[in-house]
Amino acid sequence: MQPKETFLRYVPIFTDLPEDALEKIERIGNRKTYNKDEPILLEEDSGTALFVIISGKVKVSRSSDDGKEVILTILGESDFFGEMAILDGLARSANVIAIEKSDVFVIRRNDFLNLLEDHSEVTITLLQELTTRLRNADMKIKALSLKDSEGKVATVLLQIAEYSGIIKSGVVEIEKLPVQQDLANMAGTSRETISRTLHSFAKRGLIELDGAKLRILDFGKFKERFE
Repeated sequence: MQPKETFLRYVPIFTDLPEDALEKIERIGNRKTYNKDEPILLEEDSGTALFVIISGKVKVSRSSDDGKEVILTILGESDFFGEMAILDGLARSANVIAIEKSDVFVIRRNDFLNLLEDHSEVTITLLQELTTRLRNADMKIKALSLKDSEGKVATVLLQIAEYSGIIKSGVVEIEKLPVQQDLANMAGTSRETISRTLHSFAKRGLIELDGAKLRILDFGKFKERFE
């Protein structure tokens, strides 16, 4: 875990703030700890706070009409969520569940709106972050609607690799791949399809599997092939 006095510096929307502003944010917010599988937000809850992940990981998901979970994204350290309901005042649009023990920093809606008024740089960076998320959502929608099952799985691997992978000499290593059911819920397919596709990729020399660790052996070619 990053030291308490510095963790906000690594949050994209707060990076450019002066030290006194960061200290003020720390004073107006509070920390909460959630255990694995514990809900943090539920769809249709009122939007009363912004959440910043200090440590741990969470999944953002929605439920289909038949009750099936669809994972929109997985967020980790220094990511934030809850900004949509903060800005429009409407109910939450998704569920957020801790997928491992997670410490989060909570900023109340009114305090965050005041922060936007006082620091225009936060507003600009927030818009940039929202645009990036919208582009990623568009890419995922395209993958789910137009690609076959192999393309869907590859798209999810690319998203995880670009978000949390470590690249070295063209090889991208994902230290802790989500469990196969979560990958299936992200790709809009079944756990069996995930297992079959990963083993097919490995057999063809596209990836290496080592427990929860996955390596994409030539990230450039993999991206060019499946993007």
